[in-house]
Amino acid sequence: MTDEGVNWEAIFSRDGANWTEPDGLGLSPPDVDLSRVWTDVAAEVWRRRPGPAERLAARLLRSPGLARALVTTPSLLLGWVIATVVVLAAGAAVTRSTGTPWVALFAPAVAGAGIAYAYGPGIDPTWELSQSMAVSDRMVLLVRALAVFGLNAAAGLAASAASGAAAAVTFGWLVPMTAVCALALAAATVSRSANVGVAAGMSGWAITVLAGQAAAGRLTAAITDSSLFLPYLAFAACCGAVAWYATRIPRGTS
Repeated sequence: MTDEGVNWEAIFSRDGANWTEPDGLGLSPPDVDLSRVWTDVAAEVWRRRPGPAERLAARLLRSPGLARALVTTPSLLLGWVIATVVVLAAGAAVTRSTGTPWVALFAPAVAGAGIAYAYGPGIDPTWELSQSMAVSDRMVLLVRALAVFGLNAAAGLAASAASGAAAAVTFGWLVPMTAVCALALAAATVSRSANVGVAAGMSGWAITVLAGQAAAGRLTAAITDSSLFLPYLAFAACCGAVAWYATRIPRGTS
């Protein structure tokens, strides 16, 4: 197409009746009905009737919208949960046969991936609707992150106990898992990309494990060395602050 014969001044004029300004957030072309778009998004998200889990979440959270946002978390959907259980179960089986605590080594990476995919544009069916909800982005992010972390921690503890790992190893990976999850969450919120969060969390954990092996000569040094727990927690706090700051932007801005 060429620009010949196009009256650009009329098209971009605010008072030319060609563009509208819904909610004062920005101009939209006359052939795009934003109200209908939002209606379609809401209909897609709210089409399904709430199940028992969602009704329970609504009672606990006292918000049907927040409950729907929670149960539609990508990393809490059935397929993702099954994949998480399969990975941890495989780690438990290998641990029992080799003696190496693979569950403790896998769990932080698996949890970090789940946290990265807990919230964000492009991977979340409720993202667009959440921008118009009365509940803040931070509240949705907090509820989802805690739910994903809790589910992965419970699954990891069960798999670790089933593998017969020592108590120090069974609980030792919870602190580094917190740091890995915080790193993945910070990277995902800053970049607005779940894939970047997954890459950051997994690569950070792989580097930590390999560095611990090189320094102590043990693959499990990253999860059994108690001197690392305070640095893990401090790093997690810093990453949490970054994620909190990254979600400060008011709705309707970019």
